[in-house]
Amino acid sequence: MAMWIQAQQLQGEALHQMQALYGQHFPIEVRHYLAQWIENQPWDSVELDNPAEEAKAKRLLDNLVAELQRKAQLQSGEDGFLLKIKLGHYANQLKSTYDRCPLELVRCIKHILHSEQRLVQEATNASSGSEGQTMDSLSQRHQQINQAFEELRLATQETENELRKLQHSQEYFIIQYQENLRIQVNPGPFHQLPTERTQRETTLQSKRTTVEAWLAREASTLQKYRLDLSAQHQKTLGLLRKQQTLILDEELIQWKRRQQLAGNGGPHEGGLDVLQSWCEKLADLIWQNRQQIRRCEHLTQQLPLPGPMEELLSKLNSDITDIISALVTSTFIIEKQPPQVLKTQTKFAATVRLLVGGKLNVHMNPPQVKAVIVSEQQAKALLKNESTHSESSGEILNNNCVMEYHQTTGTLSAHFRNMSLKRIKRSDRRGAESVTEEKFTVLFESQFSVAGNELVFHVKTLSLPVVVIVHGSQDNNATATVLWDNAFAEPGRVPFVVPDKVLWPQLCEALDMKYKAEMHSGRGLSEDNLVFLAQKAFTSSSSNPEDYHNMTMSWAQFNRESLPGRNFTFWQWFDGVVELMKKHLKPHWNDGAILGFVNKQQAQDMLMSKPNGTFLLRFSDSEIGGITIAWRLVWNLLPYTTKDFSIRSLADRISDLNHLLFLYPDRPKDEVFAKYYTPPLCMYQAKAVDGYVKPQIKQVVPEFTTPNPEPSGGTPTFMDQTASPSVTHPSNFGVYPSMNDTMLDADGDFDLEDTMDVARHVEELLRRPMANQWSSQQS
Repeated sequence: MAMWIQAQQLQGEALHQMQALYGQHFPIEVRHYLAQWIENQPWDSVELDNPAEEAKAKRLLDNLVAELQRKAQLQSGEDGFLLKIKLGHYANQLKSTYDRCPLELVRCIKHILHSEQRLVQEATNASSGSEGQTMDSLSQRHQQINQAFEELRLATQETENELRKLQHSQEYFIIQYQENLRIQVNPGPFHQLPTERTQRETTLQSKRTTVEAWLAREASTLQKYRLDLSAQHQKTLGLLRKQQTLILDEELIQWKRRQQLAGNGGPHEGGLDVLQSWCEKLADLIWQNRQQIRRCEHLTQQLPLPGPMEELLSKLNSDITDIISALVTSTFIIEKQPPQVLKTQTKFAATVRLLVGGKLNVHMNPPQVKAVIVSEQQAKALLKNESTHSESSGEILNNNCVMEYHQTTGTLSAHFRNMSLKRIKRSDRRGAESVTEEKFTVLFESQFSVAGNELVFHVKTLSLPVVVIVHGSQDNNATATVLWDNAFAEPGRVPFVVPDKVLWPQLCEALDMKYKAEMHSGRGLSEDNLVFLAQKAFTSSSSNPEDYHNMTMSWAQFNRESLPGRNFTFWQWFDGVVELMKKHLKPHWNDGAILGFVNKQQAQDMLMSKPNGTFLLRFSDSEIGGITIAWRLVWNLLPYTTKDFSIRSLADRISDLNHLLFLYPDRPKDEVFAKYYTPPLCMYQAKAVDGYVKPQIKQVVPEFTTPNPEPSGGTPTFMDQTASPSVTHPSNFGVYPSMNDTMLDADGDFDLEDTMDVARHVEELLRRPMANQWSSQQS
């Protein structure tokens, strides 16, 4: 309800805009009496483009109707009687309007709530500015745009007033001109005496002279009015161009840039509704001025006068037509981009929108939009106007869609829900370029007319670059191409030129954006993490971040050339880490349990000063998408990958290893991981109906399944089959057996890669007599 309270305090134009949100489609009384209930509902959780969400929308509609009916029943008294009838009527009205299209109700309410929030925020920013507080740059730009619109509104109103004056003056001039003609052809009655006739002729001649002098002066005045009005229109057109440049070449371009960065995990692009409101205001003002110029042309044709008016008006008409053409063609945009890694034979979706469609009444004859896929070279030719027809580099199924007008939001858009790329035609590759470096784009085009076919527009827009793949194994390299393009593309570039080298800090920003987005948290890559990545990328040992600030990384270093001594690239290693974390380890990263970006030597140095039983988690240097446990004596276990975690989780594996006691630097492991342990099965759960006992998987390190120190009077037990020792007893730190030198590699690291695979080792152990262990587990 807080939003509604603030919305009611809006004033002036903001209040008018807020009131305009409501009508028969959603009465303002419903918003008022159900304010708190409406603001508490999960409207944003409904995906409007997903037909499967219709059931959720239907529940929201039914709940809204029920809440209205309940509110109506609570009314009493004389005043309450009328309100009871009104609320009941609104309940029935909403039910009948949206029962067959509940998603439209959700679309309507989401639009209302978002618009109210915007209006309140703008009013708050303006208020704080008037009190002397510093507004951010966004608010300042918005205020500048709104002030310019007010200036344009006043200028347009002024030219309208002047045009009316001109019209009235011209009409009076024509009447006087007709009167002068009547005087000239009507000398008086024929039967008049000569004296009377002479006297009358003298009077008429005097009157004729006076009228002609007035006509001459008035004609000169009319011409001046016309020239002044033309000059005013010229000034208004200059203001319109300036405002349109600010909105289309700055605000809309910035929105498109945010949309592109969102493909790398940047903040979701917002503000499209604000942009549409600006574009609609522009369209309205441009159209008003165009109509004024056309009326002025009509007046000039009605009463031709010597002078340059015809040429001036023709130039004005041409200029304003160019302005409106630029507005319409620039506001045909892609609201929802197709996937940038596009797999053949796979369904995908996209949405295009005409921001000024509602104002120009384009929906009265809904245009059809066609989608085709084109190559980079074809895209260049289209932008240079070297190609007028849409050559295609492939075949897209279900690539035609009619634009729909949503009255509740005032948007005109086409939703392509079931497109599929059937085939693709590739061009000849250059040098070392692979198929996952080749860029295509989806071209959307349409044609429509306004003002009774007076103006016809052929509009086109290109999607962000897409990389076409035919197999999931190509996804990793295709994603690299997309990330590089999204991060380093410049506005207005020739398709799809990107720099071959970038500064390391720029690449760090892109990697951090991607990582944070995949983790769905604010914990991204720290400065230490980025230093580790720099050391890997540049084969450097420097730990000083400043040493890398002026270094550049090329595309070849990023994802074409393998890292020294490895068979994978820098990006392939990093992307493997991202995929592993996203699928299996996201909670642990967000808990701060995974250091990750630490090399073997760093891990060893960090653990050397810690008690036995301290361990840390680091990403494998030698395996894509691998993570290893490092602890004293056994420095690095064979890395775990996605395949391992699909069998048993990281938390359960850590729980299985009883010698792991503290997560670096000194956090008890159960404190960190216990909430993720899989609860043990009770006897009832373990036994199936047919009497079989369900086995459980448990991780062991075979070389360390040696007896722990025997309890007094007890039977020897095995390390990985006992309960985890209490982390409060330092005496447990000394329970490690002595290491066999043959188990260590040249660097003193425990290297399971040189030993038997864990699974094979377990299989071998199971063939041995293990009476003690089995008796221990059965007890």
